[in-house]
Formats: sequence, structure tokens, C-alpha cells
Amino acid sequence: MAVTTDSSDSAAAATLRRVVVAALIVLVLLAAMGAAFRIAHDNAARTQAERLGVSAQSRAQTLESILGKQRAVATVLSDDAAVRQALVDPSPESVARVSRKFERLREQTGSAVIYLLDRSGVAIAASNWDNPDSFIGSDYSFRSYFSDALLRGEATQFALGTVSKRPGLYLSHDVSQAGTALGVIVVKVEFDALETAWAQAAETTIVTGSDGQVILSSQPGLRFAPLPLPGAGQVSARRDIAGAGWVLWVRAPAAEATRSALLAAGTVGFLGLLVLGAGLWLARARTRTARRIATERRYRADLERAVAERTRDLTAEMRERRAAEQRLAHLQGELVQANKLATLGQITAGVAHEVNTPLATIRLLAENGRSLLGQSQPEVHRNLGQILRMSDRIAQITTELRGFARKATGELALVSIRDALDAALLLTASRRRAQNIRLVQPEIPPDLRVMAETVRLEQILVNLIQNATEALEGRPDPEIRITLQEGPMLRLSISDNGPGLSPQIAAQLFTPFATTKPGGLGLGLVISQDIARDFGGSLTAGPVVAGAGATFHLDLPRAP
Repeated sequence: MAVTTDSSDSAAAATLRRVVVAALIVLVLLAAMGAAFRIAHDNAARTQAERLGVSAQSRAQTLESILGKQRAVATVLSDDAAVRQALVDPSPESVARVSRKFERLREQTGSAVIYLLDRSGVAIAASNWDNPDSFIGSDYSFRSYFSDALLRGEATQFALGTVSKRPGLYLSHDVSQAGTALGVIVVKVEFDALETAWAQAAETTIVTGSDGQVILSSQPGLRFAPLPLPGAGQVSARRDIAGAGWVLWVRAPAAEATRSALLAAGTVGFLGLLVLGAGLWLARARTRTARRIATERRYRADLERAVAERTRDLTAEMRERRAAEQRLAHLQGELVQANKLATLGQITAGVAHEVNTPLATIRLLAENGRSLLGQSQPEVHRNLGQILRMSDRIAQITTELRGFARKATGELALVSIRDALDAALLLTASRRRAQNIRLVQPEIPPDLRVMAETVRLEQILVNLIQNATEALEGRPDPEIRITLQEGPMLRLSISDNGPGLSPQIAAQLFTPFATTKPGGLGLGLVISQDIARDFGGSLTAGPVVAGAGATFHLDLPRAP
């Protein structure tokens, strides 16, 4: 009776121990899953915020480029002799000549409309002179961009068109002679194409004016309303638009970070269950082996006692039986070891597979860190490089263990090289005239075309000409030379006779954020090179020759 009670107490105690151990394992597993969720969510959210920051920077630069280009159009036209003549003598011939000129410039620069207002605010010439809804004859004296331009020389206003009813940015500049304002030149810019491109992205892009109201958005319904508050779980980035008083916002839901965190937590939970299952299997295997060994031990003892009682004739048979039992024990041990190795192999393969997820995160963070750091801290840069190399080594090892063997472009169209170059030269003309720079350029056939996108091709040319102009600051005999080599790939080369590039600058010429300009970002040539690659071409620098100026080659595929 007492024996039965002791056995029941022992079984109850063993059951209680198993329940306590199981509860502890579940708590540890839940804690590990929670920690994995939190770490993965923080890392994914940080990575997403950095990606949104890069996207916001790129879109802000595109918008700044458009605004800078259109401001240059208004500035250049305000100093145009034909425009001034039309205001002094508004004869039909002079007005018609200016209207046709505005029409050509509008097509080349991508403006919505260009028009000229006299001193009273009435439009006397416009790029839409031959349209039914032409601006000619309309009175715009009530517009603030007209009165502000007369007072301050230039002005901007974002508003709905009185005729087209389409929103746009109005850039105005006074046209004066001998210190007296004769009229105002106005360039209207519409952003439909830009907003359409933004709408194709997964993120929401919003631009607010100085009053905090939305003026541009990938969601047109938000326009002219106050900036909406970010939703719960949203990640956002902002960039100021230089010279405009605008702010660009890029927002995206944090669902991606949540998915990554859930995946990480699920992975940890799966691994925990896998390890727990393996542990239970091993524990049961050890129990079965111990029982089998105990049974065999009792069997051998009984057998030995029986053999001792038998005759000497059975001694040889006993020795043979004993040897067979030893071989059996050896085979059984090897079988247990083989089972352990098989289980270890499965666990190793699973661990190797799961290591790739945090390893990819480590590599991405190291790459981002090295890209953002540049060459400013060589020691840290070398350490990040070592991390990348070690990440590659770990990836190679996990691959061997598992047994397994790798940015708003628009549509390309036919673009005239001459038109694009003329537009770029027009946009940089005021700076060249101020420095008295001599320009040497080839005669380009009007039918010579390439596969590209007009705005982005002009962006490359303006950047190269602007760099050459800045390199000639203070030179006694400044000169910019443009040459063209025809073939299957058209090569447009832009050279200057400035001081040239040093070997140190040439080595990191196309490295992001590497610049020698005060206040520069070091992104102009990098972005231009990426655009050229999108066109199927390339942007390269000529050989470095001390004191011989700098040369850049733009290679583009010739259109059939």
C-alpha cells in the first residue's frame, strides 16, 4: 500500500515538473518573439524612413530644377530686346514676332504658357496667341504677380488660371528700360506630369506653400486644403524647396515594417518550436535508449548466470553470443549518433536559412552607412568595408551549409540634340554674359535626334555647362567649347579652359555628396550620370591634365 502511494507521489511530482518546465519554455519563447518583433520593427521603420528621405530629396531636386529653369526663362526674356521693343512700340508686327517667339520657347522649356503684360496689366503678346482662349487682350492687373513684379522686380503666385481653370505657378519679372518699368513678363508652370509621376509611386507626395496649404500632391483631392495630419503608423520625410518657400512631404504606411516584424517574430517562434520539438525528440530517444540498455543489461546478467550453470561445452557459444551482443551495442550506439547528426543537420540548415534575414539587414545598414559617410572618416569607412566583407563571407558559409548555389523615369522619345542644347544655353546665358565667357559650339543638324527625355536631357546639359561656368570664375580669357562626334553613339563634349580637376577630385567625381563647392550637395554629376544610363548612354570625364581645363563626354544612342 505504501509503495503505491510513493509511486503516485513520484508521478505527480514528475508531472508538475514537466508543467513548470513547459510554462517556462513558453514564456521564454514569447519573450524572444516580442524582442524579435520590436527589433525588426525598429530596423525596418528606420530603413523605410531613410529610403523615404532619399526619395524626398530626389523629388525636391526635380521640383527645384523645374522652378530654376522656368525662373531663368522669365529672367532671360525680361532682358530680351524684342520684348522691350513690343512694349515700347506695340505694333502688330512686333507683337506677333514676340508671340511666335514665346510659342517656340514654351515648347522648348515645357512651360504651360508665356505672356507679356503692358504697364496697365493687359496682355499684348502670348504663346497661345493663335488659340481660341488666347490671353491677348485680357486684363491681369488684379493679379498679385503683376503688381508685385512692378514693385520688386519679380514675383511668384500659385493660383487657378482665370481662363484655363487649371492650377499652376506664375513666375513674373518686370521689363524695364532706363530704370522705368515698361511691363511684366509672366511664365506659367503646370505640374500635371510631375503629379502623375508621383501618383504612380506607392508613397504619397505633398507640397505645401508658405501658408501651409497643399498646392501639389500625388492625390489631387488634397490640393488647396490644409496639410493633413499623418495617419497612425505612417512614416514621413520632408524637404524644403530652395528659393520657393515650399515644403515637400513624402509619406508611406508603416505596414512594411509591421510585416517584417511579424515575419521576424514568426521565424523566432518557428525556430523555438523546432528546437523544442528536437529537444523532446532527443529526450524521448534518450529515455528509450536508457530503457533498452537497462533491459539488455538485465538480460546479460541473467544470461551470464545461466551460462555459469551450464556445462563447459557451452562456453564457446557464450563467447560468441557475448561478441554478438557487443557488436549489437556498438551498432545501436552508431544508430543513435546518426540520428543525432541528422537532427543537427536539419537544425543547422534552418539556422543557416534564417541567418540570411538579419545578415541582409546588417549588410544594408553597413552599405547605407558607408554611402552616407563617404570618405570623410577613413577609419570608419574601412570598418564598414570590413563589415561588408565579413557579411559576404557569412553569406557564403550559410549558402554552403544550405546547399544552394542577387531610384521616376518617364517614357523615352525622339529628342533633338540642337533644341535641348539651345534650351540649356538659354538657361545659363545670364551667368555666361556676366563672366564674359566665350562660347564655341558646332553647327548641329536640326534632324539629329537621340532617344531621351527632354527635361532630363536638358538637366544634364545645364549641369555640365553650369559646372564649366563656375570653373571659369576669375579667369582672364574664359572659354567653353562644345563639340559633337557623330556615329551610332553621339558624343557631346563640353570643355572649359579653367584650372582643371585635381587627381583627388577626379577619383571621387561621381561619388554622392563629394563636392568642393561651398554649400554644394555633391549630387549633380551623380544624378546626371544616372539619367544618362537610363537613356542607354553614359557620362564620363576626360583625362586629367593639370592646368588644361576639364572635359566631360555625354554619350547617347543615336535615334534611327
